[in-house]
Amino acid sequence: MENENNILQGQSADGADFTQGQNAAASNDSTLEYDTTKSYVNLPLVVLAGRPNVGKSTLFNRFMRRRIAIVDPTPGVTRDPVEATAFINGKPVHLMDTGGYKLTRDIGTMEAVMDDLVVEKTIQMIKKADLILLLLEAGEITPEDEEFIQELRPYWNKVVAAVNKTEGGRGESEAWNYMQFGFKDLLFISAEHGDNITELSEKIVGRLDFSNVREGEEEEPPVRIAILGKPNTGKSTLSNRLTHTESSIVSDYAGTTRDVVEGTFRYNGRSCLLLDTAGIRRKSKVKENVEYYSVNRAIKTLDKCDVVILMIDAQEGLAEQDKKICALAYERGRPIIFALNKWDTQEKGRTPARKAEENIRIMFGQMNWAPIVEISALNGDGMKKLMDTALELYEQVTRKVETAALNAALKDWLFKYPPPASKTMHFKIRYMTQTSVNPVNFVIFATRPDTVPQTYITFLKNRIREDLGFDKIPVQLELRASRQKWEDRER
Repeated sequence: MENENNILQGQSADGADFTQGQNAAASNDSTLEYDTTKSYVNLPLVVLAGRPNVGKSTLFNRFMRRRIAIVDPTPGVTRDPVEATAFINGKPVHLMDTGGYKLTRDIGTMEAVMDDLVVEKTIQMIKKADLILLLLEAGEITPEDEEFIQELRPYWNKVVAAVNKTEGGRGESEAWNYMQFGFKDLLFISAEHGDNITELSEKIVGRLDFSNVREGEEEEPPVRIAILGKPNTGKSTLSNRLTHTESSIVSDYAGTTRDVVEGTFRYNGRSCLLLDTAGIRRKSKVKENVEYYSVNRAIKTLDKCDVVILMIDAQEGLAEQDKKICALAYERGRPIIFALNKWDTQEKGRTPARKAEENIRIMFGQMNWAPIVEISALNGDGMKKLMDTALELYEQVTRKVETAALNAALKDWLFKYPPPASKTMHFKIRYMTQTSVNPVNFVIFATRPDTVPQTYITFLKNRIREDLGFDKIPVQLELRASRQKWEDRER
């Protein structure tokens, strides 16, 4: 299998039962203490806004106490809103980082179209916000600052303004010029160095109402579903379709999504967390640092997801890059669904589907257990089958088989298909145990495990899949030496 570096080489139409999920959220009185290990609902929404490159993502990460949003000197890195539950001054809030407000655009270019979409998305989030944290930058006031401040006038009563990059008093004399816009308060901070973040936190919390915040009900963890694939295969369209939101910006411009955009929803009574990732291209086509970080974050979602939906453009077919993405998922034991998107553009009937499935089976010969689902994320076709399949794979990858049942099955397999034996190849299989779920791993103990032929290991792995209910997911099987081996030597 190829490692991560190689990957850089390079309601729905069919009646699925969806309900939009609540934002992760908090309690009923601002004087109460909140437990950071618990989840809360009805959280106040705090939106970070401002022009590009003023430090919004850096401040977002500081409040989160970990790196979530991509930070880079390149203006306009953040496009989709990035959101999470943050504990600010001990109080839980729904914190959202938005794309920068750009005034100057090259009209008629794809980049200008993208800038328009980012601005539109930012304005949408501002309207929903309980509090707008307007981040400005020490230095000369720009036309973008002036225009954006005018955009905020209808929401002036929920604006808190902070001037960033004033570490050690740098630029404070110029920063006071922002008072001409009529801000009641103006805080000077440094998101990178932490200057006056405590004062800012107190100001934020003091302006919010926590009376409706409640502790979330204890429930089973959500099914974490990662959507991966090449650029422009419809990942963000699918994410928006499933979550019943427009959290992910959708355009025909490849590379639109940069951060991993999370969305929640419920399907058939089950909570689901969707991870919309950046499109993964070959390293030779990755020209910017920002895209490099985006691709790496997309790959890292494989470490924290339960199920992978690999989006394949039905119009373009399969590519070598799809194979590399699958290899990374397989190495981690992640269940995979091949989602043939834009299926509404294909000929009707069973023949095109059968041909497409045959092509997938040829390219992914060792993964004939992985389900294939034809969908249209744009129209909503196939959503029910896609989600039914995702929940089925989650049930399999989290299944634990008792050791007694395993060894009863192993005994039956050995009886029906005895291990091959010869003078040079003689071994005994003793017993089997399941060592983990998600990923699913088994260990078989045998004498002289190094002599067990690969064909027999494949036989045992197939039996585990077909007889024990793991027929649609990857299964890892390891052979180890049993103690009996050493006891035999001592006799």
